[in-house]
Amino acid sequence: MGESSRFSVHLALGGGAVADVLLWRKWYRSVAFLVGSTALWFLFEIAGYNLLSFISNVLLLLVAILFCWGKSASLLNRPLPPLPSLEVSEETALRAADEIRVWVNYALAIAHEIAIGGNLGLFAEVAIPIWVISYIGSLFSFFTLVYIDVLLSFSLPVLYDKYQKPIDDKLSAAYNIAQVQYQKIDKILQKLPLPSKKQKKIQ
Repeated sequence: MGESSRFSVHLALGGGAVADVLLWRKWYRSVAFLVGSTALWFLFEIAGYNLLSFISNVLLLLVAILFCWGKSASLLNRPLPPLPSLEVSEETALRAADEIRVWVNYALAIAHEIAIGGNLGLFAEVAIPIWVISYIGSLFSFFTLVYIDVLLSFSLPVLYDKYQKPIDDKLSAAYNIAQVQYQKIDKILQKLPLPSKKQKKIQ
């Protein structure tokens, strides 16, 4: 695969500061994020610190610092804390609400197709990933899962960016095998007897 035909992982990740951190182009930021994530994981998972207490203590410390800074600034004629205007614009709220509406309608459409349409293939596509997530969740705690996601986010993109050609070949072969197995399962599901819509109405 030539250099010009390579898939740009950096652009796929947004091409900004986040992509630079995930691909270790700003290695000091990547190291700082990993160290911070490891410290938080150790704090909550190993040391057993309570999340609600941690958030409350951090907010209490932040409020106390800002209060003391503001009071001392007025007494000593110093500049006030450089806080931006803390508000959510109407445009941002409408954009977020519209994005949420799209995802909610998509989920409702899938639920309708499974419940009313009796689509076994779609049911399997939804049920199997949910079962896998449930099984993985029974093996690890929430904080450990988040920490594993962080480690994967800092390892998989950079590995794919470095070894793109052999990984693409392996993924293509695995995809072809999965397609064959899916077609076999789909044929079996289609042969299963399902009550027609007329029979449902009669019942």
